[in-house]
Amino acid sequence: MRRRMGAGSQYERELRKVLAGSPDGVRAVIRSCSEEERALARLVIERPFLVVRAAGSGIEGSGDLLALRGDICFPIEVKTSKHSTLYLNGRLRSQYEALEEIGQRCGLMPLYAYRLKGTRGDSWRIFRIDTGRLEGRLSIIARRIPVCPLTSNGRPHLIWEEGLPLHRFLALVCRPRESNKSGLAGLQNRNEEESVQVPTLEENDPEPMKDWIRGFIR
Repeated sequence: MRRRMGAGSQYERELRKVLAGSPDGVRAVIRSCSEEERALARLVIERPFLVVRAAGSGIEGSGDLLALRGDICFPIEVKTSKHSTLYLNGRLRSQYEALEEIGQRCGLMPLYAYRLKGTRGDSWRIFRIDTGRLEGRLSIIARRIPVCPLTSNGRPHLIWEEGLPLHRFLALVCRPRESNKSGLAGLQNRNEEESVQVPTLEENDPEPMKDWIRGFIR
């Protein structure tokens, strides 16, 4: 049975509100961020996720949170620490292996959301577990998210400084959809640049009938 500490649940709720696009939740985590970071984080308000919290006796590999939207889904394991490096030993190693296995079986990209306590600005960093080949949009997103590193002995760990900041992750997965406006504008510009040859009235007039043809007409 999965145990949940009070402080851990607090930060889990914090991340859940952000991913769900709650304006108050987003505002709370970007309070000390730069204006650029705030703008990127606010993108999730327009394109939020449905965020489901795993049950206390949840299935191994389901993570703490499950974020769903359209064609993407992320099992997310939430971790917090006052140290920049967190080694995943013992029970944490078992969690990692369960996430890795379910990611491979279901074609998912499990994530770690790592919050460093006492940090101003964006205190969250995102890592992914390498589960092999991904398909669709996940394969594109995966290229921008750092893989959870392993030690020389193959031990998984999280190095906060090497993770993807949360505001950049949100910008990556919450970009506005490609609008048809850009496509239409391009077509209009091309039409303006290209001269469309419209036949004049004279060009449309039939050629005068030849005298020798008149003889066949009765």
